[in-house]
Amino acid sequence: MKIYRIILVSLFGLLIHSAVFANYNVKDFGAKGDDKTIDSPAINRAIEAASQAGGGTVFFPAGTYLSYSIRLSNNIHLYLDEGAVLKAARPSAEEGYDPAEPNPHDAYQDFGHSHWQNSLIWGIGLKNIRISGFGTIYGYGLSREESRLPGAANKAIALKECINVDIQDITMIRCGHFALLATGVENLGIRGVKIDTNRDGLDIDACRNVRISDCTVNAPWDDAIVLKASYALGYYKDTENVYISNCMVSGYDQGSMIDGSYQTDEPQAPDQDFTTGRIKFGTESSGGFRNITISNCVFDRCRGLALETVDGGIMEDIVISNITMRNIVNPAIFLRLGARMRSPQGRAVGSMRRISISKLNCFNIDSRFACILISGIPQAKIEEVSISDVRIVQRGGGNKEWAGIEPPERERSYPEPSMFGYLPSSTLFLRHVNKLTIRNLDVSFIEADPRPALYLQDVHNSSFHNLNIPLAEGQESSIQKEVSGLVFTSD
Repeated sequence: MKIYRIILVSLFGLLIHSAVFANYNVKDFGAKGDDKTIDSPAINRAIEAASQAGGGTVFFPAGTYLSYSIRLSNNIHLYLDEGAVLKAARPSAEEGYDPAEPNPHDAYQDFGHSHWQNSLIWGIGLKNIRISGFGTIYGYGLSREESRLPGAANKAIALKECINVDIQDITMIRCGHFALLATGVENLGIRGVKIDTNRDGLDIDACRNVRISDCTVNAPWDDAIVLKASYALGYYKDTENVYISNCMVSGYDQGSMIDGSYQTDEPQAPDQDFTTGRIKFGTESSGGFRNITISNCVFDRCRGLALETVDGGIMEDIVISNITMRNIVNPAIFLRLGARMRSPQGRAVGSMRRISISKLNCFNIDSRFACILISGIPQAKIEEVSISDVRIVQRGGGNKEWAGIEPPERERSYPEPSMFGYLPSSTLFLRHVNKLTIRNLDVSFIEADPRPALYLQDVHNSSFHNLNIPLAEGQESSIQKEVSGLVFTSD
């Protein structure tokens, strides 16, 4: 009797397992995969069938599936087999993507951040979502510029307030404004994904418990991996508990990372400040950023590391280590605390503190700006920052006349290193900073730079140990204004 019951229980468990994890081949629901037929109705039928059964894998065999909006459900796994291409169709006068849903809070962030349904793949308020396989998502019909038009879309994947999401191994090409917009997502894993796109790669907005590893993101016209904390949800939520490791970000010509040619014929992003392609925190920063680690990453032909909070968010407890950079078109490190305040009225200015950056190796850094640019504002200083074991080869060749420049504060401006114009120092530009420690900084120049190495204004209680910065005969080592409690030492 006991053995009989065990067999029955085992068979019942197998039936449940088979039902929950059944495969739903999109071709069985009418998809053609011929690069001619609009297959999204068939794909959505497959998802609906899997959902009604409690969940399952929606399987895409080899083929090219032209599609408009694909609507996810709970417990759905989209699997793109090798040779499968999910291709965003261009909208026509008769049909297109789901319209952008209303958002009463859209005044506090860009249009793209305020809507999710105007996407190739979208899900809102779902649990247990997975997108994987060695196939490709090709956002051919997605456009940031046309995204406000009826029937148009601007995101490849958009997820809002979902729980337990995994994205693995897929390739994403030319994906509009966002390859992935994840807003308010809990427990998000992204691994082994390759993205070669025209605007942002991975946008992680107001999410918690996020793991991004072993990804390659080429995004010449916008940011590659960017953490944000907008007000798009209608409430403040921090981006926190984030781990980014073993990733490469770059700004080569669109499509040339995927095909292996790594072309450099398109030097300008839309803001006309050279290629982007970096890892960044901000600029949407109504909420804050807490408990974040970045390690073992490569920046190539792009902008440098940028940590920005300008809309009232608190940034704290950030650890960044083991980074290599090459051919960087602005500072290697940019920290900005500002007061743009694109948040509901009454939000206080934010803060930035307890930031640790170590073990960076940087070659060919742009000479227009200092190698390291850290700037708070008079009423809100950046505090408790530690930078150690950094080697930088700067391009040099700065103009001696730049040493007399007094850079504007620009408290309410969009944060970007170029906001201050040319800087009066070659290596460090530090303003409105307290309790900064810089240790073991080794700088060299491809071409001599006549500017002072350091510019320090409103910097207090800070220490500098083993700064190895070559100076020409008669060249000033630093410009210091309104400083106190500074200590310079060397071994």
